[in-house]
Amino acid sequence: MKEYTLAVLMLLLSAGALAAGTPWQNIQHPVSGPPQSIGSFANGCIIGAQSLPLNADHYQVMRQDQRRYFGHPDLIRFIQRFSGRVAQHRLGEVLIGDMGMAAGGRFSSGHASHQTGLDVDIWLQLPASRWSAQQLLHPQPLDLVTAEGNQVVARHWTPAVAEMIKLAAEDPQVSRIFVNPAIKQQLCLQAGSDRGWLRKVRPWFAHRAHMHVRLSCPAGSTECQDQSPPPPGDGCGAELHSWFLPAKPGSSPPLKRTPPPLPDGCQALLDKHLL
Repeated sequence: MKEYTLAVLMLLLSAGALAAGTPWQNIQHPVSGPPQSIGSFANGCIIGAQSLPLNADHYQVMRQDQRRYFGHPDLIRFIQRFSGRVAQHRLGEVLIGDMGMAAGGRFSSGHASHQTGLDVDIWLQLPASRWSAQQLLHPQPLDLVTAEGNQVVARHWTPAVAEMIKLAAEDPQVSRIFVNPAIKQQLCLQAGSDRGWLRKVRPWFAHRAHMHVRLSCPAGSTECQDQSPPPPGDGCGAELHSWFLPAKPGSSPPLKRTPPPLPDGCQALLDKHLL
């Protein structure tokens, strides 16, 4: 029930984000100071963000022109650590999608979260060779879910994708990984007896071509608001099944809502840097 409530909340926030502009994109460089993630994942900001190095051996950053490659130093280190493990397992090249903006904050489109420098989208495809600059600028996602939404596309699903998700979930700083319900279902079917990591993998709307990895609030970020831990268990039972049930008669999409007020620390940051 908590996961469902959070899903509705984030859809509301996303709808509001799509309808309104955002001043956060006008802050082009990280705000100096000790790293601090402030507020919640869907209503926050970050001081002391770092940019992910754009030239690296084990990952590539897509759509660099959008400048969504900033995050808390913990997120930078996670991406480097994770992509190194993927390389050790010889799974392929890691493709990094959106992280956050230079000071975090609300996007004008595309995301309700990714606001505190602790979220990153990682594509669920592992090319054997590095992509060209043109491919990175205009990447073509690989949809892993059937049109009906009830299972993965067999010709696109590979053991390497499942192993990559597991490697991310096993990282101690990762609190949640959001994937499409059909992808979660496939992971449940093939996990075998090693199932503890599945608890972190949560079914979510869309997310048909990427996983959304979220870290826990970092030590020292006293104004960061963590989510409650995922429910006990592997999440492969009734909760997952509920995502495949027909919509209830009379149900309608959430109404557009105005985003909630910013945390005081984020409002002060915005006021100072947009004077």
